[in-house]
Amino acid sequence: MSNQYQTITDSIIKALESGSAPWVKPWNATTSGLDRNVVTDRPYNGINRLLLGMQNRTSPLWATYNQWQSIGAQVQKGEKSTTIVLFKPVSTERTNSQGETEISSFAMMKSFAVFNADQTDYQAPTNSATEPFNAIAQCEERMIKTGAIINHGGDRAFYQPSTDSIRLPIPSDFDNEASYYATAFHELAHWTGAKHRLDRTFGARFGDSNYALEELTAELTSAFLCADHGIDGKLQHVEYIASWLKALKDDNHAIFKASAMAQKASDYILALDASEQRMVA
Repeated sequence: MSNQYQTITDSIIKALESGSAPWVKPWNATTSGLDRNVVTDRPYNGINRLLLGMQNRTSPLWATYNQWQSIGAQVQKGEKSTTIVLFKPVSTERTNSQGETEISSFAMMKSFAVFNADQTDYQAPTNSATEPFNAIAQCEERMIKTGAIINHGGDRAFYQPSTDSIRLPIPSDFDNEASYYATAFHELAHWTGAKHRLDRTFGARFGDSNYALEELTAELTSAFLCADHGIDGKLQHVEYIASWLKALKDDNHAIFKASAMAQKASDYILALDASEQRMVA
């Protein structure tokens, strides 16, 4: 039992060190979909919510191998499972020396191996957006003019260097329009840091000073661009950024570096016109 607790603890520590720490999301996790079992539709909770959330999957749907097979889906070859746990109350009875029955209760932990829908050939039904989203024309135009590949879906916002693309939750999942565009500008800031653009150093992992500097640069870029477009540009990840301030305390020039890089990134984005580039091409 103790080894199982240690294994789970170690996996959380490893995820935190690699940058999978949670932060405040300006979108609605209820509409995006909490991590849940695809068969029972029940959301996972407690430690399982943390364990599954750190896997960085775009789908909220999970199930055991047999459960996927029961609905006609197949886990793809070579995919690794994620371990979750279930605590079941157990009661035992014994008769003491006085002939009385004593009942003791405890929780027994049982582990299960689950796979995400991303790891299977499962095709989830698409749900139409239920909340209205009023697009801000100038922000939409700016995003289009960058020429960046932006995909929507899932419960994460990130820039993926390997595909040079951005992933965002669907617009209607955000708390408001300003939060959507602030998040989009944050990820566009990371997009500008690619080697063939502004060539910034992203850093290797959470806690790395370059990693912290890049995130702060992206947050400031978002704030600058929000101000340029007349929308509420307050930082969306204050708690996340605060957790890195300690790593930056040994460099009193860090905020100046981040501000300068953010200005360069926002200027770069504002100067782009992909439609004009396509016309020239």
